[in-house]
Amino acid sequence: MSGAYSEAGETSLAGRIGALLLAALVGVVFGAVATVGHRHVLRIGEVAIPWGLVAALVGVAALLLGIRLLTHGRAVTAAAAAGLVIIVAVLTLPGPGGSVLVAGDLAGTVWAVAPALIAVLIVAWPELPSHARARAAATAEPPAEARADA
Repeated sequence: MSGAYSEAGETSLAGRIGALLLAALVGVVFGAVATVGHRHVLRIGEVAIPWGLVAALVGVAALLLGIRLLTHGRAVTAAAAAGLVIIVAVLTLPGPGGSVLVAGDLAGTVWAVAPALIAVLIVAWPELPSHARARAAATAEPPAEARADA
């Protein structure tokens, strides 16, 4: 069988490496866009609502959780999380002219730390048994010893 899948339905080494690289790239792109957008606020009178920060953090959680649920594993999610956290860390540093994208205020500090915390929670979350695996285990043939005793 050609392509990224072998006869047993498992991905090939090239397919796994490609998935890891693509996930890291998606994490980098999302992290860069969210870093630029996290500073947006909605001002209503004296109140400033940090909708950009909220949207960026919800987006980080949705991206990583979606990848984790789709891939049923930690490796691809960890690659996306690594790309995201690395680009946020790089963009937190001052640029060549001394300008910064992430200010040293509360919103900047939350943005610098929260994506890493969200990533750790989603990557480290234990796997829950899927319905398909539970059904397969329930309908599986009993071991030879159990059949011999019957």
